[in-house]
Amino acid sequence: MAKSQQTFNKSEKEKKRLKKREEKAKKKEARKLEKEKGLGIQFAYVDHNGNLVDTPPDPDLKEKVDAESIVLGIPKKEDRDEEKFDPIRNGKVSFFDTSKGFGFIIDTENQEKYFCHVSGLIDEIAENDKVTFELEKGMKGMNAVRVKQKA
Repeated sequence: MAKSQQTFNKSEKEKKRLKKREEKAKKKEARKLEKEKGLGIQFAYVDHNGNLVDTPPDPDLKEKVDAESIVLGIPKKEDRDEEKFDPIRNGKVSFFDTSKGFGFIIDTENQEKYFCHVSGLIDEIAENDKVTFELEKGMKGMNAVRVKQKA
Protein backbone atom coordinates (compact mmCIF):
# COMPACT_ATOMS: atom_id res chain seq x y z
CA MET A 1 0.00 0.00 0.00
CA ALA A 2 2.85 2.38 0.77
CA LYS A 3 4.33 1.72 -2.65
CA SER A 4 1.15 2.72 -4.51
CA GLN A 5 0.90 5.86 -2.38
CA GLN A 6 4.47 6.75 -3.24
CA THR A 7 3.89 6.39 -6.99
CA PHE A 8 0.72 8.46 -6.69
CA ASN A 9 2.72 11.28 -5.05
CA LYS A 10 5.37 11.04 -7.75
CA SER A 11 2.78 11.28 -10.50
CA GLU A 12 1.12 14.29 -8.79
CA LYS A 13 4.47 16.07 -8.52
CA GLU A 14 5.17 15.34 -12.19
CA LYS A 15 1.76 16.78 -13.19
CA LYS A 16 2.42 19.94 -11.18
CA ARG A 17 5.85 20.32 -12.75
CA LEU A 18 4.43 19.96 -16.27
CA LYS A 19 1.64 22.44 -15.48
CA LYS A 20 4.17 25.02 -14.26
CA ARG A 21 6.22 24.52 -17.41
CA GLU A 22 3.14 25.10 -19.59
CA GLU A 23 2.18 28.26 -17.66
CA LYS A 24 5.72 29.59 -18.01
CA ALA A 25 5.65 28.97 -21.77
CA LYS A 26 2.25 30.75 -22.07
CA LYS A 27 3.59 33.79 -20.17
CA LYS A 28 6.65 33.85 -22.42
CA GLU A 29 4.43 33.81 -25.53
CA ALA A 30 2.24 36.61 -24.12
CA ARG A 31 5.31 38.79 -23.45
CA LYS A 32 6.59 38.09 -26.95
CA LEU A 33 3.24 39.15 -28.49
CA GLU A 34 3.16 42.34 -26.38
CA LYS A 35 6.62 43.32 -27.60
CA GLU A 36 5.59 42.75 -31.22
CA LYS A 37 2.43 44.85 -30.83
CA GLY A 38 4.19 47.56 -28.82
CA LEU A 39 1.95 47.04 -25.78
CA GLY A 40 4.93 46.47 -23.47
CA ILE A 41 5.39 50.21 -22.80
CA GLN A 42 3.18 51.59 -20.05
CA PHE A 43 3.07 55.11 -18.67
CA ALA A 44 2.55 56.21 -15.11
CA TYR A 45 1.76 59.80 -14.24
CA VAL A 46 2.08 61.65 -10.96
CA ASP A 47 -1.01 63.65 -9.97
CA HIS A 48 -1.07 66.92 -7.97
CA ASN A 49 -1.07 64.94 -4.68
CA GLY A 50 2.04 62.94 -5.62
CA ASN A 51 0.17 59.67 -6.30
CA LEU A 52 0.86 57.45 -9.32
CA VAL A 53 -2.09 57.33 -11.74
CA ASP A 54 -2.62 55.99 -15.26
CA THR A 55 -4.23 59.19 -16.59
CA PRO A 56 -2.41 62.46 -17.24
CA PRO A 57 -2.86 65.04 -14.45
CA ASP A 58 -5.04 68.13 -14.85
CA PRO A 59 -2.73 71.06 -15.75
CA ASP A 60 -5.00 73.52 -13.89
CA LEU A 61 -4.17 71.85 -10.57
CA LYS A 62 -0.42 72.16 -11.12
CA GLU A 63 1.33 74.32 -8.53
CA LYS A 64 4.06 76.76 -9.49
CA VAL A 65 7.10 76.62 -7.20
CA ASP A 66 9.83 79.23 -7.19
CA ALA A 67 13.14 77.35 -7.27
CA GLU A 68 14.88 80.14 -5.33
CA SER A 69 12.51 79.66 -2.36
CA ILE A 70 13.63 76.05 -1.79
CA VAL A 71 16.11 75.81 1.09
CA LEU A 72 18.49 72.87 1.08
CA GLY A 73 20.04 71.69 4.33
CA ILE A 74 19.27 72.01 8.00
CA PRO A 75 18.34 75.44 9.33
CA LYS A 76 20.79 77.03 11.75
CA LYS A 77 20.12 76.57 15.44
CA GLU A 78 19.08 80.19 16.03
CA ASP A 79 16.62 79.99 13.11
CA ARG A 80 14.74 77.03 14.56
CA ASP A 81 11.56 77.73 16.51
CA GLU A 82 12.28 75.84 19.69
CA GLU A 83 11.54 77.04 23.17
CA LYS A 84 14.48 77.88 25.38
CA PHE A 85 14.96 75.12 27.96
CA ASP A 86 16.16 76.13 31.42
CA PRO A 87 18.45 73.36 32.66
CA ILE A 88 17.97 74.33 36.33
CA ARG A 89 14.72 72.88 37.68
CA ASN A 90 12.87 73.49 40.94
CA GLY A 91 11.50 70.69 43.07
CA LYS A 92 10.69 69.23 46.45
CA VAL A 93 12.34 66.22 48.08
CA SER A 94 9.60 63.59 48.46
CA PHE A 95 11.87 60.92 50.00
CA PHE A 96 15.54 60.69 50.94
CA ASP A 97 17.28 57.93 52.88
CA THR A 98 20.71 59.14 54.07
CA SER A 99 21.78 55.65 55.21
CA LYS A 100 21.15 54.18 51.74
CA GLY A 101 22.27 57.32 49.89
CA PHE A 102 19.37 57.91 47.53
CA GLY A 103 15.97 59.52 47.27
CA PHE A 104 13.40 61.09 44.95
CA ILE A 105 12.64 64.66 43.98
CA ILE A 106 9.31 65.82 42.55
CA ASP A 107 9.57 68.56 39.91
CA THR A 108 7.25 71.44 40.86
CA GLU A 109 6.60 72.33 37.21
CA ASN A 110 5.46 68.98 35.78
CA GLN A 111 5.06 66.79 38.92
CA GLU A 112 7.53 64.22 37.54
CA LYS A 113 9.47 62.16 40.08
CA TYR A 114 13.25 61.92 39.55
CA PHE A 115 15.80 59.63 41.20
CA CYS A 116 18.54 61.35 43.19
CA HIS A 117 21.77 59.72 44.38
CA VAL A 118 24.01 61.06 47.15
CA SER A 119 26.81 61.50 44.57
CA GLY A 120 24.63 64.11 42.77
CA LEU A 121 24.21 66.31 45.86
CA ILE A 122 25.91 69.65 46.42
CA ASP A 123 24.12 70.41 49.73
CA GLU A 124 22.74 67.98 52.27
CA ILE A 125 19.00 67.47 51.81
CA ALA A 126 16.11 66.00 53.79
CA GLU A 127 12.47 65.18 53.08
CA ASN A 128 10.20 68.16 52.18
CA ASP A 129 13.18 70.44 51.39
CA LYS A 130 12.77 72.79 48.44
CA VAL A 131 15.67 72.27 46.03
CA THR A 132 17.06 73.23 42.64
CA PHE A 133 18.54 70.54 40.41
CA GLU A 134 19.53 69.61 36.89
CA LEU A 135 18.54 66.50 34.94
CA GLU A 136 20.89 63.94 33.51
CA LYS A 137 20.18 60.70 31.63
CA GLY A 138 20.79 57.70 33.87
CA MET A 139 20.57 53.94 33.36
CA LYS A 140 16.83 53.76 34.17
CA GLY A 141 15.69 57.24 33.17
CA MET A 142 16.35 60.83 34.13
CA ASN A 143 18.28 61.50 37.36
CA ALA A 144 18.46 64.68 39.43
CA VAL A 145 22.06 65.90 39.72
CA ARG A 146 23.77 69.02 41.15
CA VAL A 147 21.04 69.21 43.80
CA LYS A 148 21.16 72.34 46.02
CA GLN A 149 18.88 73.52 48.78
CA LYS A 150 16.86 76.57 47.80
CA ALA A 151 17.66 79.65 49.84
